[in-house]
Amino acid sequence: MIIVGDTLVSEELFEEHFVCDLSACKGQCCVEGESGAPLELDEIEQLENVYDIVEPYLRPEGIQSVKEKGLYQVDYDGDFVTTLVGEHGECAYAVFDENGIAKCALEQAWLDGKTTWKKPISCHLYPIRLAKLPEYTAVNYHRWLVCKPACECGSKLKVPVYKFLKEPLVRKFGESWFQQLEVIAKEYLNRD
Repeated sequence: MIIVGDTLVSEELFEEHFVCDLSACKGQCCVEGESGAPLELDEIEQLENVYDIVEPYLRPEGIQSVKEKGLYQVDYDGDFVTTLVGEHGECAYAVFDENGIAKCALEQAWLDGKTTWKKPISCHLYPIRLAKLPEYTAVNYHRWLVCKPACECGSKLKVPVYKFLKEPLVRKFGESWFQQLEVIAKEYLNRD
């Protein structure tokens, strides 16, 4: 792990490659899993603020799940997460295009200029996962079989995880932090 400001960054962000390939994976990260997408405390308020605007984008199943369970849930670890359709189904905010690819209704409303909040930072950062430690925030690379096509695409294009996720990393930690990360990555990759 490498210290960047108040974060501990996994070297895997420099070593591993990743570029989403939605045509291959069909957005399975919005469908698979045991709980919804992690939400930060301030994102609960964001979700409450945009829900009425986003609701028309949702599928009937998503609307019904939100009506029954609420805008968000608490998972088995006690963390706030997005609501799921069913017990272990897709995210209630997932919608599917004509090719069966899962997309985010929250993001679509943002793209349409209806809201100023793109989507939960955990979704935007994926496959990076954050973990709060006493003095730092750990910035880790998460491996998941559904992302195998993204790993293959990233390797083919030679795009490291941190470069692919520049926008959400800047959104979360700021431009200055990302500039420090780039300097460290260059030094790390040119060592020996």
